[in-house]
Amino acid sequence: MTTYTKIKYFLLGPPRDPFSRQTQRHIALVAFLAWIGLGADGLSSSCYGPEEAFLALGTHTSLGIYLAIATALTVFIISIAYMQIIALFPNGGGGYKVATALLGPHAGLVSGSALIVDYVLTIAISVASGVDAFFSLLPEHFLHFKLILECVLVIVLVFLNLRGVKESVKVLMPIFMGFVITHAFLIIYGISQHPEGLPNLLPNAAKDWHNAASSFGYVFVASLFLKAFSLGGGTYTGLEAVSNYVPRLAEPRVKTGRFTMFLLAVSLAFTAGGIIMLYLLWGAQHQDGQTLNAVVFRSIMQGWHIGSFDVQPALLFIVLSLEAGLLLVASNTGFIDGPTILASMATDKWMPHFFSSLSSRLVTKHGITLMGISSLIVLLLTEGNVDILVVLYSINVFLTFSMSLLSLCKYWVTHREESRIWPLKLLISCIGFIVCASILVITTVEKFFAGGWLTMVITLGVIGLGLFIRKSYGKVQRKLALADELFADAVQKTSIEHPALDPTQQTAAFIVNDCVGSGMHALLWVLRLFPGVYKNFVFVSVGEVDSGKFGEKDQWQSMRRDFKQTLKHYVNYCHAHGLAATSYVAFGTDVVEKVSELTEKVTKDFPKVVFFSSKLIFQDENILTQFLYNQNAYIIQRRLHNQGYNMIILPMRM
Repeated sequence: MTTYTKIKYFLLGPPRDPFSRQTQRHIALVAFLAWIGLGADGLSSSCYGPEEAFLALGTHTSLGIYLAIATALTVFIISIAYMQIIALFPNGGGGYKVATALLGPHAGLVSGSALIVDYVLTIAISVASGVDAFFSLLPEHFLHFKLILECVLVIVLVFLNLRGVKESVKVLMPIFMGFVITHAFLIIYGISQHPEGLPNLLPNAAKDWHNAASSFGYVFVASLFLKAFSLGGGTYTGLEAVSNYVPRLAEPRVKTGRFTMFLLAVSLAFTAGGIIMLYLLWGAQHQDGQTLNAVVFRSIMQGWHIGSFDVQPALLFIVLSLEAGLLLVASNTGFIDGPTILASMATDKWMPHFFSSLSSRLVTKHGITLMGISSLIVLLLTEGNVDILVVLYSINVFLTFSMSLLSLCKYWVTHREESRIWPLKLLISCIGFIVCASILVITTVEKFFAGGWLTMVITLGVIGLGLFIRKSYGKVQRKLALADELFADAVQKTSIEHPALDPTQQTAAFIVNDCVGSGMHALLWVLRLFPGVYKNFVFVSVGEVDSGKFGEKDQWQSMRRDFKQTLKHYVNYCHAHGLAATSYVAFGTDVVEKVSELTEKVTKDFPKVVFFSSKLIFQDENILTQFLYNQNAYIIQRRLHNQGYNMIILPMRM
């Protein structure tokens, strides 16, 4: 084992066997852990969403009870809709998959692109908000360290997620549970201290509504309420997270996903609605430099003593620190779901294929790295300014919500026979779509010139990039199909009699993949350039277990059959032409590592071997990924040379 490998194993942990059921059980999240890892994004929005909605009411704060009720109902409507998505699409992908399947691939591209941008901003705004909350408890001269700390925290989260999702969730679990316990206690205690105020909340709201309508008109009051409700739309961000990550949940996945969604809905509705009620009952007023949560919690804790010791400052510090900590936990959702969406889009060729590749720890390493780098860039460009990030963050999630709920509306219209209660499911989907589309329109109009346009430009850029990548993949795929067709008849020939392998003779070993055309090109090139030199022909292939195949037994078995059949074609062709041939195959997450292992085995069996390959084996010919995959070819070439082996990479023009 090299020094690099030892350091890698020490930092990230040893590799995991992707084919072991024990491994799959180990990394799968049960509902409780999924609630922590995927629910933190939604629950953390209660730190800022209710406040933004409540302040938007201006002097008509008594209408806040309607906001609390509407907020809780909206949470449950969206959650119920996403429970349906979990059941209909148990392979994950959430809003991206449902839009692709029901509205078309280009609608899926729009939804997926919006989600990718949204998860980058989730990381950036959660880290920035958490650090802001923490630094509000420190002296002002520490502020110039804020951006540095934000960048360090993003790097730490990248490292934790490269070790494994469950590992990162377990590290962050105490913060999440501390937030849940303290806020549940404060909400229950705070409401119980004003029992006389509860019966008056609805009558006061109705009176305020009537008085405002009499003075300014019903349109004004309705517009004010809708604006406040829409500006508090950040409360619902993160509700889609569970549906994106279903394949990595513990079996039975659908049941686990639904229960996780239920936990998230209940906790968010209770927390967000409860905090708005605290604002009303305790008469919370905006104070410069303080959040409304801090103001109302300080009021609730006023006079708390243990003996003669005033515990309010210490307890308030703990509660606000847990809020800051939860925002950091919420940023981890971006590292969990963002790479998952990237992997799904890569499988459909909207994104480069390597985003679906798994590391030895069975996480989508390239996706995690990209999300980390992107969020660092956003933090540096905005200098961690939460006000700017909130504007950028507020649009895309409701674009995805709207498309997902519109997809469900279409599904229940066209699949009525699948459920006896389809009218109820259709009604819920329609109400959810109307609510989310309304929030999307109002938020876009309100925040377009405040910076919302930039989010739209970035999202359109990602969409354009996806179209370009897909077009490039299609072009190359057509060329490879022609190459395969050209050699289709040739590789089917068989011969009963063929020479036996002779390990003492010169051997040509070919590193091939499932593209028959490129492999045959390399074989014929060698036969033409070195006639009669090589007596043995060995074909080496590695099947990559990516995020789409991991845990999916049918896909894994299909890939295994395809690779073995392809290798059989090469061997049959050689036998038909009187050439001794055999094949070696392996499967794993790290193609380079597996190729190295197989070449060592081949060299042991055939000491006089020279390795050949076409560049096409290591690239998918997308213009954006050619360099990286060519680098993989050269990495293998260097490794073989360092081990004393020869390898020749043959060009292939198409």
